[in-house]
Amino acid sequence: MKALIIEDDPVTSGYLLKALGESGHNIEVVGDGVLGLERARREDYDVLIVDRMLPSLDGLSVIERLRAEGRMTPVLIVSALGEVDDRVRGLRAGGDDYLVKPFAFAELLARLEALARRPQGGPSTAKLVLADLELDQLARTVQRAGQKIELKPREFQILEYLMRHAGHVVTRTMLLEAVWDYHFDPETNVIDVHISRLRQKIDKGFDSPLLHTVRGAGYVLREGD
Repeated sequence: MKALIIEDDPVTSGYLLKALGESGHNIEVVGDGVLGLERARREDYDVLIVDRMLPSLDGLSVIERLRAEGRMTPVLIVSALGEVDDRVRGLRAGGDDYLVKPFAFAELLARLEALARRPQGGPSTAKLVLADLELDQLARTVQRAGQKIELKPREFQILEYLMRHAGHVVTRTMLLEAVWDYHFDPETNVIDVHISRLRQKIDKGFDSPLLHTVRGAGYVLREGD
């Protein structure tokens, strides 16, 4: 994977350059929006990692200009601005995904790999779909088989994370880092309680279960047993 990081914080960009490089990816870094826009115009990348707050030209303006020129390189926005309105603005500006700082490297890598696999040239979508389950990241809605499902904010975050990793086992640690921002296990049953409530809402009354527990490992969202 060839990626361009547009990030003015040297600590963050240095960390990503080292970690992604060690993972076998070809990474370039620029420190401001104007240089990032020029580089993204000149070179072909599999994915762009764009910070929102940049000198010279902010990240959303970079993305908007690229999209206006018809350049559909997938973009992962990274930002300390994590409110719903912030994420919505980022996605509407043309970002394909949005990750709030601080983040777990495993999640960032998984999101980048998913974006790099996405065919370029088609319209960006804010919807995640598995079988008859659909999650709309912009509208913050969930439905299954055409039936609207009401989720609490934390339940929505869990389902969104599971759908991004559909078919792969998601561990308790991964959920704690991504949803609760814990980098340790507080040894409570908070995850079990939320998973149980989520399962009741997305599986009960439907033809086949999608949310499965993998004993001793974690959880997986997939079709079939």
